[in-house]
Amino acid sequence: MREALIVWGGWSGHEPEQCARIIKGWLEEDGFKVYLEDTTEAFADPAIKDLSLIVPIFTMSKIEKEEVANLTAAVEGGVGLGGHHGGMGDAFRDAVDYQFMVGGQWVAHPGNIIDYRVDITRPDDPVMAGLSSFPYHSEQYYMHVDPSNEVLATTTFTGEHASWIDGVTMPVVWKRKHGKGRVFYSALGHVSSEFAVPEMAAILRRGLNWAAR
Repeated sequence: MREALIVWGGWSGHEPEQCARIIKGWLEEDGFKVYLEDTTEAFADPAIKDLSLIVPIFTMSKIEKEEVANLTAAVEGGVGLGGHHGGMGDAFRDAVDYQFMVGGQWVAHPGNIIDYRVDITRPDDPVMAGLSSFPYHSEQYYMHVDPSNEVLATTTFTGEHASWIDGVTMPVVWKRKHGKGRVFYSALGHVSSEFAVPEMAAILRRGLNWAAR
């Protein structure tokens, strides 16, 4: 049986515990044995190298050097990493090794909660199978991203809330490799109610399964 670890915490505005429990339910339905932890100390456990998947849901906060070293080594060794929004893409802002592994870092969401569009750029990818571009109501993440990411979906900024980024196309969903490990990220999912959006849920659930070894 594949085993997954979900580590939740950090800024409460992203409802990390609620999101963790939704993802736990998905993964259990998909045949995983799932462990839930609420401290970054879980990343320091040598046993994580034997997992199939690790899901961080830990906006901002700090991670100790030995914790991030053990986590990145586990992924380099083949453990999958997957997550969403700030829980993965705005975690541990001072840990550059973590950001290198994720493939991006949040820097802004101009206008805060707004209406925008998610454009599917790889409809041929199994994560995106059967999905078309769709409207979304949430934070539109502006991120610093790794050019080696394999981008599956993007969004385009209008400039309404920051005129100098008018027309900028930004990755929303990507996958990548880090060593032997698969890494998946979706910027969607500010709060747990967004998991009810069919496209958001399908993308994240499929992406986590793709990342898991």
